Amino acid sequence: MDTYTHGHADSVLQSHRWRTAENSAPHLIPLLRPGLDLLDVGCGPGTITVDLAARVAPGRVLGLDVSPDPLDEARAAAGRAGVEVTFEVGDVYALDLPDDSFDVVHAHQVLQHLTDPVAALRELARVCRPGGVLAVRDVDYATFTWFPANPGLERWLQLYYGVARANRAEPDAGRRLLSWAHAAGLRDVTATTSSWCYASPAEREWWGGSWAGRATASSFAEQAVAYGLADRAELDRLADAWRTWRDADDGWLGMMHGELLIRV
Repeated sequence: MDTYTHGHADSVLQSHRWRTAENSAPHLIPLLRPGLDLLDVGCGPGTITVDLAARVAPGRVLGLDVSPDPLDEARAAAGRAGVEVTFEVGDVYALDLPDDSFDVVHAHQVLQHLTDPVAALRELARVCRPGGVLAVRDVDYATFTWFPANPGLERWLQLYYGVARANRAEPDAGRRLLSWAHAAGLRDVTATTSSWCYASPAEREWWGGSWAGRATASSFAEQAVAYGLADRAELDRLADAWRTWRDADDGWLGMMHGELLIRV
């Protein structure tokens, strides 16, 4: 079982709830149409899943997550949106699904957390119908950049690498997606990038507040201490660093994501 670096604390789900098809699956949206069957792996609280479901209705939509923790919230989101989505616990390495089950298979910020992303891609391709599309998107942590200069955030990024690598995960997944797809035997691939940027007061409040919480009360924080990479006092200082960035009138933060559209 892989170790999920972030976990499912509310400070983490606060970040995940912001995600929509528009800001998290721009590479996939042009290919969607009513009637397609869609699988969303790593669905979390379901905000992206629900958006995708609205675009492919009345197609069948299934959202899977490794943990049951966010799935009740995902079901509630689908209910509020009035779309039909089934949410279940699933294993990305061994999907309990027949071959060629879906026209679209989607995974957002999933491969970076896996010890064997190549095996996962093979399994995702297995359940994608011939002529269908497998869409993946992952951030590349080396592209994180911010203003003003903040030594606390520099230390946070160093610590994040340490925790993720201790979990045998890959924080710089974005640049590796194409190589992983080729290693999985997938060659009909279109690679693109897109970015997230947080600069308005509301965006800084949301992103900085989320990471201030995650720095001290999340699986990331627990793992940092358990692995001997940080102590609670340092985590408190990192939370303060995020608040300092959040409160800066000229605060700005950006990051790049790698994206693939794979024809199966």
